[in-house]
Amino acid sequence: MHSDLDECPPRRASAPRPGLLTFLGGVGTVTGSKYLVETDHARVMVDCGLFQGPAELRRRNRRPLPLDPHDVDAVVLTHAHLDHCGYLPRLVRDGFAGPVYCTPDTARIAELVLRDSAHLLREEAAHANLHGWSKHRPAEPLYDDHDVDQLLRLLRPIELGSPTEIAPGTVLRLHHAGHILGSSWAHLTLEDGATIAFSGDLGRPVHPLLTPPEPFHGADVLLVESTYGNRHHDDQASRVHFADAVNRTLARGGHVLIPSFAVDRTEVVLHELAELKRTGKIPASVPVFVDSPMALRTLRIYQDAIDRRSPCLRPEVTEDGSGALDPEPFTAARSSEESAGIQHSAVPSIIVSASGMATGGRVVHHLQRLLPDPRNTVLIVGFAAYGTRARDLVDGARALKMYGGYVPVRAEVVDVPGFSAHADADEVLGWLRDAPAPGTVYLVHGEPSGSEHLRRRIAEELGWNAVVPAPGERVLIR
Repeated sequence: MHSDLDECPPRRASAPRPGLLTFLGGVGTVTGSKYLVETDHARVMVDCGLFQGPAELRRRNRRPLPLDPHDVDAVVLTHAHLDHCGYLPRLVRDGFAGPVYCTPDTARIAELVLRDSAHLLREEAAHANLHGWSKHRPAEPLYDDHDVDQLLRLLRPIELGSPTEIAPGTVLRLHHAGHILGSSWAHLTLEDGATIAFSGDLGRPVHPLLTPPEPFHGADVLLVESTYGNRHHDDQASRVHFADAVNRTLARGGHVLIPSFAVDRTEVVLHELAELKRTGKIPASVPVFVDSPMALRTLRIYQDAIDRRSPCLRPEVTEDGSGALDPEPFTAARSSEESAGIQHSAVPSIIVSASGMATGGRVVHHLQRLLPDPRNTVLIVGFAAYGTRARDLVDGARALKMYGGYVPVRAEVVDVPGFSAHADADEVLGWLRDAPAPGTVYLVHGEPSGSEHLRRRIAEELGWNAVVPAPGERVLIR
């Protein structure tokens, strides 16, 4: 005899379910990039950045994530800007212990960025406790140096283009993104065969130091940044605008203050100043001060990349050597005493100081001193997010709040967006144009107007299915 069970065919293993994507940050804003990819056997986070800007955004850094960090198998880090890597030490403090995959140069720069972030968070907490302005008693930093040390032990550098299994059934390839040194866009192949790509911050084909981004070559799902989704960079006009502002300020005996991101933007600004001096478009004798310890340390990493002839750098930059970053020469302010000494410059000068959006750092001290004098100029050379001092200046603020009071804005303010290292709308479309259509493109890392404008262009010009997701939204990857 035999039972009915003998007639049943052997049971087949069930097919993997589609992956799930959750938008944890970097949606409706240019900060806080965090995306979670889940499959049957893996949870991978792509980027893990801090929210920056207005208080309502910064408060999101204190809210627990809607996941258990212990359950995250791995993190993919596209590059080392704070809005993409700055939450990682907190993720470690809360229990994450898996590997963090990135390029070797990203690993080096991330150490500088995160140690500086821990220092600033510690100073902010100390200031809050001294003056009693925090609702927390006592105020504590989001993370500390120990958390950064723990995170750095988890970094796993991998080379561009190298396929790496980063979790069960999940394979990662990183591709050159051309935004900052070490930046990449990420391509994941999941256990069911579906693919998803993340642009990270996409660089520009005309970056003066870096080679153009490797083109997008297809995926089932794509997340693409939209920082400048409704704007166009006019490079030639920007260069003229930049030089004219410098000369106009020097002629009236003023100082030029350039709030500049410590990573990449300082390098680009120094490269431009060197070129303007070399061609006689600004006086060769004007002193240039670089007042950002982190920018100076980052300069050494860029110089090392030049010395080893990194393939991510333009050939003309590696051939030029140190001359690519040396405006004949600049004066480095490493200590707080050297920073304070800049204030006593007897002649008009150019000051390059972090942070780029003037949210903190030494640039705030310079703003406090220079803004009340109409002879001076503040040159904004990058994206200024809503709620930052740089954005307030661009929007015409007549006073800025800092150190518990308001400082009048009488200095000239000049916005030069063409110096941004983010691709504009045309450049993003150029990056996409020759690729097969994904099932869905999600517009992220942009303010609402920029994301929606780029969404419409992708839908109308490429005929692709393009969506602006909502914060916290979850979608299938297929």
